[in-house]
Amino acid sequence: MKRNPVTVVAGLVAALSLALAGCAGTPAAAPASTPAAGGSTAQAPADPKTYKVGVSQYVAHPSLDASLVGFKKALADAGLEVTYDEKNGNADQATVTSISTTFATAGLDLVLAIATPSAQAAAQAITDTPVLFTAVTDPVAAKLVESMDAPGHNVSGTSDMNPVAEQIALVKKLKPEAKTLGIIYSSGEVNSEVQVAAAKEAAAVEGLEVVEKTVTATGEVQQAANSLEVDAIYVPTDNNVVAGLESVIQVAETKQIPLVVGEGDSVKKGGIITYGIDYEKLGYQTGEMAVKILTEGADVSTMAVETQKDLAVYVNKAAAERMGVTIPEDVLAGAEVVG
Repeated sequence: MKRNPVTVVAGLVAALSLALAGCAGTPAAAPASTPAAGGSTAQAPADPKTYKVGVSQYVAHPSLDASLVGFKKALADAGLEVTYDEKNGNADQATVTSISTTFATAGLDLVLAIATPSAQAAAQAITDTPVLFTAVTDPVAAKLVESMDAPGHNVSGTSDMNPVAEQIALVKKLKPEAKTLGIIYSSGEVNSEVQVAAAKEAAAVEGLEVVEKTVTATGEVQQAANSLEVDAIYVPTDNNVVAGLESVIQVAETKQIPLVVGEGDSVKKGGIITYGIDYEKLGYQTGEMAVKILTEGADVSTMAVETQKDLAVYVNKAAAERMGVTIPEDVLAGAEVVG
């Protein structure tokens, strides 16, 4: 049988190519990685771990909401992939307890408890998962930790303890002739009781007589505020009262008296002034603690409770005008104007 010359030549070329490839040791398959700059081999990144974080928030109001925003931002800035299971207790202790009981067996990597009641419920129900709290005034008094420096258990976080004495001093700055100071707070909140005790001491130094009004729910705030006959009002970082702050603002505007509040978000909402914390920054700080636990294996039981690193004076000039108050220039100097 006569062979086609073209076919013979093509076969010889193919055979020669295979032989040369075999001598050179060139693999038949393409390499799994490609050379990177500098001669190193760049590997395709592995799929990142997705962390599961449960969030138990006592109630919705701007300060607590801001703390969660800051927390999430810290984890996002660290490049973590996170799935959040967010639950809100709506200021109902039974609901808060149920949330913590559910989280205890949910296979979470970490739990964030926002505000003292949520933190207390989480500390009681959750023993095998790291728990971080934020917006808790006195973690020791709330029996969340053994001490601020050495928590001792699976619970730590950040405190929103205010410089109460400095805040009370602002009352006299705004209204030097003031003689009486109304304070509205929740009788059942440990964090509020701690602040009010400090406020009473500070008020005595300033020559102010304190008139207390207590509530057990947000719905009682308006009546409490209306019943006050005082020269100024002070609202600490109380969850129920801050959730109903609009009622207090309305009373202060109607009666033309200054409203001093416990943190920056309440100033943005319509209080005149505070010297204190920014809850988004506090939440971010808590998130930085979470990153150490999740990615570095930090032991939460040995992580000291942290406080706000940077404090500032926050003023709302529009609110002051509505309440008939003039903010002194020496107070405005260096203050952060938020309204």
